Amino acid sequence: MTQAVLGDEQHTGSTDDPRAGMIQIPGGTFRMGSDRHYPEEAPVHRVTVDGFWIDRTPITNREFREFVRATGHVTFAEKRPNPKDYPGALPHMLFAGSLVFTPPDHPVDLQNWGQWWTLLKGADWRHPYGRKSTINGLDNHPVVHVAYADALAYARWAGKDLPTEAEWEFAARGGVDGAEFAWGDELTPGGHQMANTWQGAFPFQNLAEDGFERTSPVTAFPPNGHGLYDMIGNVWEWTSDFYMPKHQADAVKACCIPENPRGGREEQSFDPHQPETLIPRRVLKGGSHLCAPNYCRRYRPAARHPQPVDTSTSHVGFRCVVRQRNDK
Repeated sequence: MTQAVLGDEQHTGSTDDPRAGMIQIPGGTFRMGSDRHYPEEAPVHRVTVDGFWIDRTPITNREFREFVRATGHVTFAEKRPNPKDYPGALPHMLFAGSLVFTPPDHPVDLQNWGQWWTLLKGADWRHPYGRKSTINGLDNHPVVHVAYADALAYARWAGKDLPTEAEWEFAARGGVDGAEFAWGDELTPGGHQMANTWQGAFPFQNLAEDGFERTSPVTAFPPNGHGLYDMIGNVWEWTSDFYMPKHQADAVKACCIPENPRGGREEQSFDPHQPETLIPRRVLKGGSHLCAPNYCRRYRPAARHPQPVDTSTSHVGFRCVVRQRNDK
């Protein structure tokens, strides 16, 4: 497989070449999705993507800080919601903040995510666990509490874009088409932890056998076959695709395999259980440090999750791409 890295550090808006520090992924055709896990991953279907460059790691706190200093960007979590955008919302719930994982100390109903997520005032990318927390010492950890618009703003500043779901999954597979995980078919080959995920009974028992209770430095675990770090675990990552509850069927003929698919339409992405909100949802990929064997086994390239574009959390970040077909 072919890979290339330009420069020693990932690009930010301070250099001329947006590909600096990125890794080149050659184009190709692969089997996207899975028929063996969650229904939204099915059906397996062939997809072709052109070559592109992708960030070697998720965007870190250090990189995001440089962006904020250069642009004055204020993230979604730092702004008080406009009551007009949330009709019917209780006034005391309209404050600047974000969702933070707050683990209980006992078993809870796994159908009720409110048992371990809390909307905290003052939680944002600088204060990942609430207003009294900081990112001191976390420069090389992935930035979190970024909504879709925040990730896109960074990408545009850096001369890049957010990956499509197909691009992201193709890169995550590391050249191992059809494997269960980004490194093969065993979650912990030889007993080695390959990604920052949850060990123990989620959400109350965190054994931290991988050495981390929450996020980890972005190069703490082995890279995949393309030399990419944290494509699985640590934090979920935004893609540009609107969410659809299932993939399209596989093409009958090779001539009809989708090329560079861009996901569903915005109107298809709304949550059918909350039709009154009309908040579009984009696809997250990769799983996070909260994915566990007994809950959300989405630490696989095929796994996917819908995320409202107005929602930020303590376990969602992003990375960027530059497309070769536009680099002429």
